[in-house]
This record gives sequence, C-alpha cells and structure tokens, in this order.
Amino acid sequence: MALPKDFLWGGAVAAHQLEGGYAEDGRGLSVSDVMTGGAHGVAREITDGVIEGKYYPNHKGIDFYHTYRDDIALFAEMGFRCFRTSISWSRIFPEGDEERPNEAGLRFYDDMFDCMLENGIQPVITLSHFEMPYGLAKKYGGWANRELIDLFVRYARVCFERYHEKVRYWMTFNEIGNQFNTANDIFGWTNSGVRFSQYDDPERMMYQCAHYEFVASALAVIEAHKIDPDLMIGCMVAAGPVYPRECRPADVLMANDAFHGTLFFSDVQARGTYPNWAKRMFDRNGWDLDITDEDLALLKQGAVDYIGFSYYMSHVVDSEAHADVSGSVESADEHMVPNPYLDATDWGWTIDPVGLRYMLKVFDERYDGMPQFIVENGIGMYEDLDENDTVEDDARISYLGGHIRELKRAVEEDGVNLIGYTPWGCIDVVSFTTGEYRKRYGFIYVDIQDGGEGTGRRLKKKSFEWYRRVIATNGEEV
Repeated sequence: MALPKDFLWGGAVAAHQLEGGYAEDGRGLSVSDVMTGGAHGVAREITDGVIEGKYYPNHKGIDFYHTYRDDIALFAEMGFRCFRTSISWSRIFPEGDEERPNEAGLRFYDDMFDCMLENGIQPVITLSHFEMPYGLAKKYGGWANRELIDLFVRYARVCFERYHEKVRYWMTFNEIGNQFNTANDIFGWTNSGVRFSQYDDPERMMYQCAHYEFVASALAVIEAHKIDPDLMIGCMVAAGPVYPRECRPADVLMANDAFHGTLFFSDVQARGTYPNWAKRMFDRNGWDLDITDEDLALLKQGAVDYIGFSYYMSHVVDSEAHADVSGSVESADEHMVPNPYLDATDWGWTIDPVGLRYMLKVFDERYDGMPQFIVENGIGMYEDLDENDTVEDDARISYLGGHIRELKRAVEEDGVNLIGYTPWGCIDVVSFTTGEYRKRYGFIYVDIQDGGEGTGRRLKKKSFEWYRRVIATNGEEV
C-alpha cells in the first residue's frame, strides 16, 4: 500500500515565530511577545510586559505579516499541498476577553487563507500555538483559571464560523504536553500562561491547567462539528518514544513511566477519558483537582478526530543516572541519557528516524487506527550562505529523507492511517526554545541574524529542490 494520492505534503511554522507585526492592526500582546532572545544553553527571559532596551525577536519574526504572498508563492513552487501555521489569538481578541473580535485581525487571515487556496495549498491551522493573549495571563492567571475555557471556546467559535469554508484541518493546543516539564518556566508560560515555579505544587498545577485545556479542546471539537460536520479537529502532542538504557527491569519500568509525558495528553484527547494510572496518581498525591462530572462527559463527547504530533527525537532513560535538569529545555527527567547507538544534532537532539515509525505504530495500535498527521519534524542547524547564495544542506536532506522512508514503511507495511507530513520550519523562523535565528530548519534561508539584523531576503537551499521532487513523486523519490 503506497501513500494515498491526496497525501498532504507541506510544511509547518507558527504565527509567533514568523509573522512579526506584533503591534499592528489592533493586535494585542501575546505571552511570546514578552520573551527575550536567548541562545543554546541560555534561557529566554520572561519579562513583565515589554521592557525598553530588551530584545524580543518574536516582535519581528521574519516579517511574514507583510511578505506572506511571496512566501506562499515559494511554498507553491515546492508543490506544497498544505501549509500548517497558527492563528495569533491576540490578533483576534487582543486582550483575550473582549466581547467582539478584532475585524482587522480576522481580515488578515481571510486574505492569507485565500492566498493559500489560490496557490492550491490547504491551510492546516492551530488555534493556540504558544501565544495566548498576555492579558489572559496577567488578568486571569492563565489556564490556572477555569474562566479561560469559555474565553477559548468563544475564540474558537469565531474562527470556525469565519473560516470553515476555507480551513478543514484544525488543531486546538500545540504540543500541549510540553508543560509536563515543569522545571523550566518557558513551557508552562507558552502553553498555559503560567509560571509553575511560582507555585508550591507545580506538578499539581500543571495537571489542573491541562485539565481546563482538555475541556476547552473538547468543547471546541463539539462547536466545530455543529458549525460544519466536515471539519477535522485534532490534538497536537510532542511525541518521542522512551527507550530503556539497558534491559535492566528498573530501566524498562522507568521507560514505561517516562512515556506518560506523551501518552497522557493524547489519551485524554483521543479516548476522552483519563488513564487509570493518572487517576491513581491524583489520589495517591492527595490532589483534589477541579474535575467535574460534567467535564468528564464533555471530554468523551469532544474527543478529537485525529492525532496531530511533532516528532524530533527519541529518548533513553537510565535508572541509575541522576543529571541536573533544572532549567533545561531539552529534558525534564534526571534519568535521561544519550543514546549510544545514534547521532545527535548540533543542539543535542537524537536523530532517530525509526523512532518515528515506532510512534506511528504506538498511536495506531493505541487508538484503533485513528488518523494521524505528522505536523512537525525537522533538524535545526547552523547555516551560512555560500558564494552561490545558497546552502548545501545535505544533512537536512539526509535527516528528512530517513524520516520519510520510515513513515512510508509505517503506511505501506504497518497500515497506519497517515493524513500528511509537514516538516517544521519550512522557511527559517525564530527558534521557540532559544529565540535564535541561527537555529535554522527551513528549505528557504531567511537573511536575518541573531539580533534581528539582515536584509530579510529569501533564498532557496539545496533541500528546496529535493523536497519539490519528493512531493512531485508522492514520496517515491527520497
């Protein structure tokens, strides 16, 4: 069984990492707008509002707000069948709690979606991708407050009603499980508008925030299907298998438990119920979470239509290892160690194409063949233009090619129901974790450097033509 003829090849980005125009046309601040630039191994600072003299790379992004027509033309030249991006929530509701949406923000996405469709590209849209309105974090305490459920559903309903004839595929919360890492405030802040370090019980608060988001997601699914039964609403989880370092029983048991960081978030949204291990953990810890019977009924009613996920790397745990992970953006587990059988990227992310097939099989078997969508996969690299104004990014071609071969095996040999594949950062954008420009993922080089200097020119890398050929042959030439 080959890939389906309508397989959705494309690319993925997020509004806060590429749009710029952060204060234009009535847009309000988002939680990402108060994060300074960082570097590899240097955490981004979360400031109390925008402080003069601080550098905020998301304010500029790559200026897609003004260049989207030219950039989408480049995506069309590569043959994209879809383009995954997000709506900036604060463009639609600047503070998050307004009664009426911002019409200028709605018009921008109308124009952008029209441009995509004119180029034969389907929009694949995330509602909340690391940039909820800053006003909701400041005024309400973020997703620690149940009131955000209704505010999110209002926002989602506006988007579904406005765009349902243009956008079929949606996702609610991007990489909702990232906040499982409560050791670094960046994840709770961008996922939920909460800094877990400010709570005495950060883990309990993480589960409470996640619960409110689960309910909001379920209600969004229900609303979408009322508006248009043909809409497909997915979750989006950060997925990566966890292997035991040895066949020591303690390592195997630890790997199983560490895998909860992915599977908890997909279980609740895909099955519509909490896993037994989680309910037992809540009881064991004495956590009286605000979870009502009505909430539980909604979770079941609003289970998602497909599993959207990112895949960058796999992980290994060693029950005898004890690393310092305080502040880490790579790991929340002191027992995680390098895999001795695999190489890693410049940022220390393990390169494991077979792990992608493994994840596809896990989701397929766990959720009874539910459709899946790989909405992020890619390699960040240090890159400079050569004398021919291009980048010979053979390492990217090798990385993506290896993963494409494995996803094909998952479809052709394992029978996985896979909708599409959108590599991350199809055009160079600001890095989420570090705020750098030099961590480049794209098929298209953007001439902006750390600090924001540069011409902004778009230049095709070697992988541009390679990916065009992959799409043109529906994955037969990799």
